[in-house]
Amino acid sequence: MINFIIQPLADFIILLITKLSYGGIVLAMTIESACIPLPSEIIMPFSGFLVSNGTFDFWLVCLAGGVGCLIGSVAAYTLGYFGGENAVRNIIKKYGKYLFVYEYELDEAEMWFRKHGELITFTSRLLPVVRTFISLPAGISKMDFKKFAFYTFVGSFIWSAVLVYIGKIMGENWNTLGVYFHKFNLLIVLAVSVVLVWYIQHKLKKINQKQLAK
Repeated sequence: MINFIIQPLADFIILLITKLSYGGIVLAMTIESACIPLPSEIIMPFSGFLVSNGTFDFWLVCLAGGVGCLIGSVAAYTLGYFGGENAVRNIIKKYGKYLFVYEYELDEAEMWFRKHGELITFTSRLLPVVRTFISLPAGISKMDFKKFAFYTFVGSFIWSAVLVYIGKIMGENWNTLGVYFHKFNLLIVLAVSVVLVWYIQHKLKKINQKQLAK
């Protein structure tokens, strides 16, 4: 099932990079960082393979990966900055009670992101799945743009370098990495699901306590 999902994405990525060279890496990583799940776990290892056979330069590939991530992240940040907050608030006002989410909690989350946004932005760039979507809440929370851009690029450059190096070492076997990375992605999704279940149980407990106190 995982191979069935990954193979068309891998074919598209290979075609893009083969046709556009470093520009293909920039474009693919831009897509990946603009809240569209095109896996960097395929983009950069394949590019690393091309480094191993002398087609690409290691550092230029890492730079292309970092620049692409930055461009896509800025697009997502801009969307969150100018339209995201109002949309999220409207959704919470209308449907939040059904999800046990309230507007004051959004205020608390935004305040927390403003205080720790640099750390969140940097570390999230080193995590599968999360890295694709983190720019949207950064924009919604109105994180300082210069700091956002700096930490996004640094984290993305490191992430790219690690994947490129792995692809370079693996050589022609680079394409075996995607399946393993996406199995890890499933673990991330599972972990988020567990946290979500805990959150709902926590909210239900608080609601019950309030009702008993009346």
